Amino acid sequence: MAAKKNNKTHILFRYGLLSIVFVFFGVLVLIKLFNTTVIEANAWNSRARAELSRIDTISPERGNILADNGNILACNLRVYDIKLDLRHDKIKKMKVIPWSSIDSLADSLDHYYPRISNLMSQPRDTIAKYSWHTRLKKEFEKADTVRTRSLRLAQKKTLYDFDRIRNFPFIKDMPGKGSRLPLYKEGRNVRIYPFGKMAYRSVGRVNENRETGQIHGYSGLEKDLDSLLYGHPGFAKKVALTQGITNWVTTPPRRGFDIRTTIDIDLQDMLEEELHKICAEAHAEWGTAILMEVKTGEIKAISNIELLDNGTYGEALNRAVLPYEPGSVMKPISLMIAFEDGLVKSVNDLVDCSPFMKTSDPHGGGMKNMKQVIEQSSNTGISRVIFRGYSQNPEKWYERLAGLGFFEPIRSGIAGECTPRIRRLVDKDSRGNNITMTARHLDLARQAYGYNTELPPLFTLSVYNAIANDGKYVRPHLVKSLIDEDGRDSVLKIEYIRDSICSPATARKVRECIREVVWGEHGTARLVRDDRVCVVGKTGTAYPVEKGVYNTAKRRYAFAGFFPYEEPQYSCMALVMSGAGSSANRTSGQVVKNMAIKMYSRGLLRNASTFTAERKESTPVLAAAVGHSFNKLASALGINKLKSLKSPAEVSNGGVPDVIGLDIPSALKVLESSGLNVRTSGAGHVVAQSRPAGTVFKRGDDITLTLRN
Repeated sequence: MAAKKNNKTHILFRYGLLSIVFVFFGVLVLIKLFNTTVIEANAWNSRARAELSRIDTISPERGNILADNGNILACNLRVYDIKLDLRHDKIKKMKVIPWSSIDSLADSLDHYYPRISNLMSQPRDTIAKYSWHTRLKKEFEKADTVRTRSLRLAQKKTLYDFDRIRNFPFIKDMPGKGSRLPLYKEGRNVRIYPFGKMAYRSVGRVNENRETGQIHGYSGLEKDLDSLLYGHPGFAKKVALTQGITNWVTTPPRRGFDIRTTIDIDLQDMLEEELHKICAEAHAEWGTAILMEVKTGEIKAISNIELLDNGTYGEALNRAVLPYEPGSVMKPISLMIAFEDGLVKSVNDLVDCSPFMKTSDPHGGGMKNMKQVIEQSSNTGISRVIFRGYSQNPEKWYERLAGLGFFEPIRSGIAGECTPRIRRLVDKDSRGNNITMTARHLDLARQAYGYNTELPPLFTLSVYNAIANDGKYVRPHLVKSLIDEDGRDSVLKIEYIRDSICSPATARKVRECIREVVWGEHGTARLVRDDRVCVVGKTGTAYPVEKGVYNTAKRRYAFAGFFPYEEPQYSCMALVMSGAGSSANRTSGQVVKNMAIKMYSRGLLRNASTFTAERKESTPVLAAAVGHSFNKLASALGINKLKSLKSPAEVSNGGVPDVIGLDIPSALKVLESSGLNVRTSGAGHVVAQSRPAGTVFKRGDDITLTLRN
């Protein structure tokens, strides 16, 4: 009985003690509840209101930039950084670290996602330093409480890569499936450019603000049309629901416009190839070229290249919109004004070309008609013609140019666009000092034939385009239409800088004079002649100014013109900076000529295409064909004779991949995924590569592929 009594006493004591503890905690809860709901009620309500009133900004999806046929020049791609949580419960619960399984994981990562490119071709000490074996061992040897929670295994990868890594050794061997694995991904949008460096400066690039996550353009169309591409951000506020506070979208984001440009991918590729070829032959420092449609002002292709430090040519500063002394390509513009102002009436009107204003005619003096003045590029002839109307008041020359829209922005859609720079020939300088009439006359003469003035190539071409277009001065532009998120296409109407820059009669007279430059007996661009398509235009040569003085060891060679002469469809200008000893006839003129011939051969000038006829007789080609599908496809197509190109093989880490025999898309994919910058020469499939297969290279190195049909 005593034992039972003592046991009962202990039970009651423990029960009482627990009751006191529960009562104590109950009192604390009541005190805390009273404190929260009464004493600190205002503070908590303020915090709740602040949280519920917080507005979060939702970034919109950026619009795409498209070629004129809808091909994507710039778009968004969802990519993922794939990471491993080494403090995950599944790893922490491992009693013994499975080193053999981790070694297998390291082998897989070294093969598919090496920390540096061409890892296995590096020296042994480099392999040891950058192998995943070293990196994983370093982390797993740490205490499980200090290991990283975000070991990045790969970056900017797709969901395919995530699924591949999820099936690597060590990770796939863990118990449990799906989201319970220590592997996770962090997604983000990146801007990609499927055509690589093609039209790089014109399309532009973007920057991401690390703080806000907003993506905005900083060059080219990406910058100039950023307000349209970016779209409108959305907004979300916090809302209290039964399951907690969540984001409630009050204003959904609006996707940016897709912008359809005027760029023709085929013409762009042709122009870049021709400019590259001519610059390489002339050992030029840089070159720029523009191709424009006469009637609409659509810029169909634009290319800028320069000589890089490694001796190859790469994408350059967009010099098409920067001002340079035009040289003699200014003369047809001056002649257009002279015809329009009545200073000369006919192409057969004569002018004295003897020495004038410290200038002599390199083709000899004497009397010349307007055709001969342009054909032989007479500085004195064009100066004397302009003096007929502007010698008494040289300042009116500036005003005349201003009336044509010379000093107004073109608004082509290309970032960095400049307006012409031409000095106003006033009688006093900025300090109020008198300027003699002789000095003003000297400047007027030089401006008439293209010196003491600076014009961007795009602006010069726009005036030539107007001459080809019977005086209608259309605005050069890169944007064709805007497509909203619902797919509605808003085609932009053709705009004019001026309804008319000159009369159709004046335009015909100037065209007749320009024709003599190529087709005349003494024309300065006779090498531009070709019987298949009549290209006409004007050459121009100018010295570059370096450190305030002319560098006579270099030249800027220009050719501006249009084709076909009988019914102009395209205007084109090329400008090449090279050493002395060449000519516009042999450099920039050849770029324009070769473009015209290629377009003619493809039937793009309203002609029957010899290019198509040749293709009909050729054997159909299968690119990247596999053996088992070759005969089946031939049978399905009803074709008796087929030939196939080599299929891309798995890229090894032993050096430069072998791409000889591949079609160009497959070769580009293989080489660029290996980290090489690819340049091409020719058209067709790969017949030679500048870096032999298997040779060691560094990520970012260049390789040139020779193509042939």
